[in-house]
Amino acid sequence: MSFPPGRNLLCVLFSIILLSQGYFQWVEADHCVWYGECGESEKVPGKKYNCNYTGSPIPLQSEGYELLMELCPGFDYGNQSLCCNVDQLRTLKGSLQLPFQFLSRCPACFFNLMNLFCELTCSPHQSQFMNATQINATNVVEVQYYIGNTFANAMYNACQDVQAPSTNVKALSLLCGKDAKDCNATNWIQYMFNIDNGQTPFSIVPIFSDVPVSGYTPMNNRTYNCTEVLMDGSGSCSCQDCTKACGPKPVPPPLPPPWKILGIDAMILIMWISYMAFLLIFIGAILAAWCYRKRTIMSEYGPILDSKNPLSLNSDNSDQVNTSCGETLGERFENALRIVFSCWGSFCVRHPFLVIMGSLILVGASCGGLVFMSITTDPVELWSSPTSQARQEKNYFDSHFGPFFRTVQLIITTPVNGSSIYIPYFGGSAVPFGAVLNKSILHQVLDLQLEIEGLVATYEGQNITLKDICLAPLAPYNDNCTILSVLNYFQNSHTVLDHSIGDDFFVYADYYTHFLYCVSAPASLNDTSLLHDPCLGTFGGPVFPWLALGGYDDTNYNNATALVITFPLNNYLNDTVRLGKALAWEKEFIKFMKNFNNPNLTIAFSAERSIEDEIDRESNSDIRTIAISYAIMFIYISLALGQFHSFRRALVDSKISLGVAGILIVLSSVASSLGLLSYAGVPLTLIVIEVIPFLVLAVGVDNIFIIVQTYQRDERLPHEELHQQIGRILGDIAPSLFLSSISETVAFFLGALSSMPAVRTFSLFAGLAVFIDFLLQISCFVSLLGLDAKRQEGNRCDIICCVKLAEGQETKEDGLLFCFFKKIYAPFILKEWVRPIIVAVFVGILSFSIAVVNKVEIGLDQKLSMPDDSYLLDYFKNMSHYLHTGAPVYFVVEDGLNYSNPQGQNMVCGGVGCNNNSLVQQVYEASLINNYTTIAFTPSSWLDDYFDWVKPQSTCCRYYNSTGAFCNASVVNASCVHCRPMTASGKQRPEGKDFMQFLPMFLSDNPNPKCGKGGHAAYATAVDLYSNNTEVGATYFMTYHTILNESKDFIHALKMARNLADNITRSMNHTVFSYRQVIIFYVFYEQYLTIAYDTALNLSVSLAAIFVVTTVLLGFELWSAVLVTVTIAMILINMFGVMWLWNISLNAVSLVNLVMSCGISVEFCSHIVRAFSISVKKDRVQRAEEALAHMGSSVFSGITLTKFGGILILALSKSQIFQVFYFRMYLAIVLLGAAHGLIFLPVLLSYLGPSVNKAKVFAANQRYVGTEKERLLNY
Repeated sequence: MSFPPGRNLLCVLFSIILLSQGYFQWVEADHCVWYGECGESEKVPGKKYNCNYTGSPIPLQSEGYELLMELCPGFDYGNQSLCCNVDQLRTLKGSLQLPFQFLSRCPACFFNLMNLFCELTCSPHQSQFMNATQINATNVVEVQYYIGNTFANAMYNACQDVQAPSTNVKALSLLCGKDAKDCNATNWIQYMFNIDNGQTPFSIVPIFSDVPVSGYTPMNNRTYNCTEVLMDGSGSCSCQDCTKACGPKPVPPPLPPPWKILGIDAMILIMWISYMAFLLIFIGAILAAWCYRKRTIMSEYGPILDSKNPLSLNSDNSDQVNTSCGETLGERFENALRIVFSCWGSFCVRHPFLVIMGSLILVGASCGGLVFMSITTDPVELWSSPTSQARQEKNYFDSHFGPFFRTVQLIITTPVNGSSIYIPYFGGSAVPFGAVLNKSILHQVLDLQLEIEGLVATYEGQNITLKDICLAPLAPYNDNCTILSVLNYFQNSHTVLDHSIGDDFFVYADYYTHFLYCVSAPASLNDTSLLHDPCLGTFGGPVFPWLALGGYDDTNYNNATALVITFPLNNYLNDTVRLGKALAWEKEFIKFMKNFNNPNLTIAFSAERSIEDEIDRESNSDIRTIAISYAIMFIYISLALGQFHSFRRALVDSKISLGVAGILIVLSSVASSLGLLSYAGVPLTLIVIEVIPFLVLAVGVDNIFIIVQTYQRDERLPHEELHQQIGRILGDIAPSLFLSSISETVAFFLGALSSMPAVRTFSLFAGLAVFIDFLLQISCFVSLLGLDAKRQEGNRCDIICCVKLAEGQETKEDGLLFCFFKKIYAPFILKEWVRPIIVAVFVGILSFSIAVVNKVEIGLDQKLSMPDDSYLLDYFKNMSHYLHTGAPVYFVVEDGLNYSNPQGQNMVCGGVGCNNNSLVQQVYEASLINNYTTIAFTPSSWLDDYFDWVKPQSTCCRYYNSTGAFCNASVVNASCVHCRPMTASGKQRPEGKDFMQFLPMFLSDNPNPKCGKGGHAAYATAVDLYSNNTEVGATYFMTYHTILNESKDFIHALKMARNLADNITRSMNHTVFSYRQVIIFYVFYEQYLTIAYDTALNLSVSLAAIFVVTTVLLGFELWSAVLVTVTIAMILINMFGVMWLWNISLNAVSLVNLVMSCGISVEFCSHIVRAFSISVKKDRVQRAEEALAHMGSSVFSGITLTKFGGILILALSKSQIFQVFYFRMYLAIVLLGAAHGLIFLPVLLSYLGPSVNKAKVFAANQRYVGTEKERLLNY
């Protein structure tokens, strides 16, 4: 086939053009855009423009070979003809120091990043993907860089998960100009190439495309995925730096479903069915018994009272009474007690002054210990056992790293409705700003902050300022205090806050611009707007927005409704002088804030000392309430002891002086117990001071009423003198007093076995006080009773006993309360039809209480421990409402781990080559399910940052060649050399001597623009070095909890952190523990992990002690002891029902009250049971009636009425803890105790009471031969 001549010519010309285009394209592939460095950059002082050059690539000087292989290891073009010289390579290395330090922990990420910059700087094919758009003389001022979308996305994907261990955030948050979640491939590259970032000397405009654009072929080099191994053998990225390298995301275990049966709460259903079954059985038994009694009625005393029966007490031959061994033993024990107490009572009445003086001497000697008294208000000492895990961990942490810093914090809101809208000048959507971020509000807050910084306190004549006590992490190079405040974005300066760039028509950048940049990149040295102001705080560290702002949604910090300002202060373990200075400054701060007033600011604040101060103030403020409460009880006791028969003899029959004496005896027993245990060095607690008097008053007053009222009802026998009468009375009732007092004492002393200091201390003081009170009552009070009886018999007036009335006939009449109990109350509740109703009601209440026992909340709302008018209440409320981040939590690796060998390193670190179950990796995985684990972030890891810091490619680790001293990266000195050689082994992790040689340098290095990995600020206290810096001891790795609001959140957080620490310990085979301490700390909440067990143990031990003591002191009547124990157990279980109904949580305070209720319940029950056991009435109902009539009135007047008036006053207390844990629980204790002791127990005895002890009845019959009581017995 042939073409026409003209067409042939066209084809030839077309071919020539195509060939020429190909030729020129080939020529373009070989020419550069720049070469070498020329003039200094106008935008970034200290950096230079590249020189305009469009010639062919030039062979690299030999001195640059090593540097080229360091920066661009895969950049080998044979003859190494490039478009850069050695100066450009050095500039490239300096510019990439920060990205290298933060991204090199993931080799694939950093390789891709270096590929981007190596191609830009040195590629011999620059002209294919670069276009110089602005040239000023010899300087290239702006270039376009065509980058493949595929490459950009692959680079970003390999880097997006890389962590920055020292800050607990992702590295891109520090390198992208915004938060990592807002960063993507394009805006990251745009930020790195932006001339406003302070690092790029000229403008580089990235253009992204995967296809040729305007004749340029985008750079689309090969990239590595973060899961791939590089050609040089570098490993794949670790899981925390590369999500793709991880296995499946951990899934939290499902919450256990609520225990239900047929859709109903299982406990409620079970107890309802049980109660119904009980009612059926009980009603059936009642009906069966009624039918049986209709057929035959036999008294249980039939064999005893039948005179024809040799076993009868009425038999003529009394020696023939047949009793069991147990009955005989019980009677002999009872008789022995009666004889001892009778003799002692007679002695006390015959020698009153000897007994009283002896008592006073012993009380005085005991009270002498009060000079050694110390009161514990430290929550750590109060709630946590010295041997507990949390205390041991705290002591370990404090001894190795120093005590956790003290915290002063303000949460600031505004009532002003000043929301604003910011519209960026250079385009973008409108951004709403909360009122609290209004500039005028920020200026006012800054004024407040500066005033606080300027506060001056006085301590021992010295002026103390914030700088003297604050945390300054970069001292002595930078002594600015750490202030976590949004104002630190503006360098705590009004001038910087007002800084703006604009003209007469528009504002291009102002504080809105700077704020939005800083909350995205808080560690930035300057923002990329026209302002170029730094975000880094004046103290040299970043202020993370979640620590300085509150009340925002998601991460829209501009919507914040609260500002949070935190001043961390240094804390001191054993330095009382410096600690005193901190306390003095905090006191001045609190005083200043209480007096501060600004109508535009609403401020909630707290200092480290605030809680302890408020608890002390609360105790002092409640003294008046407590005093009124006790005064009411004292007045009642003084008046109620008297038995008035006529107005004429009112002053004679009054027993005010005896009542006052009885009260003084009670108080003396409390003071004696405090003194004796103070001699032994046992510190008091506020609970002891507030609860013990109430307890001892309940026990002591009850005993006083029993003694006095028994004497008032007794008729003196013929030929019996006063001392014999009182001795006989004491012989009758003292065993009952002894029974209750010893039961309580033993129960309390066994409660001292508790590991909780507050409970242990209370139990010791309570047990001793109750025992001393008993001793004083059967000695000193009996002597005083004898003196008072003589006064009354001599017709002398009470109080003014020198006044004697005319002789008058004294009449013995039963008191109104006794008559009421004997003639109305006791017969009524023991009626045949009333008793089943009482049993049904009380068993129903018991069933309900059992059903809700497991629903009682555990914990103590910290707000309850504050007075009603405390400033901390607002702080706690705002803290839970506004704050978004919880407290820091530390995972402490105890000393003994060898960090200088790879095995030890791999068990801890989180970078390349580290174990999949290393410490950092496990905490990271826990942070992925923070809703369950409460671990919010990946931990800061000094070890991983040290590895990045010490790499030879980094400028961080250098030393003076002449002296070996550390040379900071900012120092320009030819004698400074890299710590490790640029060899294959030098690029590996340091081991052995190398590891320890450079570690102290790392820990002393302050971060700076050339080295952001310096460890001084973040890790100065995280590593405990010893043996002259030759070994690593204990270390910690810090992260944060999620926000925790309620007690159950804190308890759950403690459980989760401990579980995680235990898992790490098992995987490392080395001890690791979690530790946290802020206003509320692990040491406090640890008690709640075992509070249910401790409660069950304490109450069970107390009940067991009561059972054993009651069995012995009731003359080995086992069944009586069972009934007492069961009734007290019912009271305790019902207390849990009341706690659930009244929203009273289970904690150390309520546990102390439960232990106390166990003791008071003995008073309500034991006297009734003993009176029943010694009664000689013909059947159980009559015995119960007699016991209730004689002892019930004394118990009712001695405990119930005495306490009721005093308890009601507690409701007026300003203290919430008093209102909840004292008023509510005390009221429940008294009402439940009275109901069970005076209603349920007599009915229970009428059904199931023990049979009469024949030996006791026989002994009683013999004892009353020839007396009026013999006639009553025979009748």
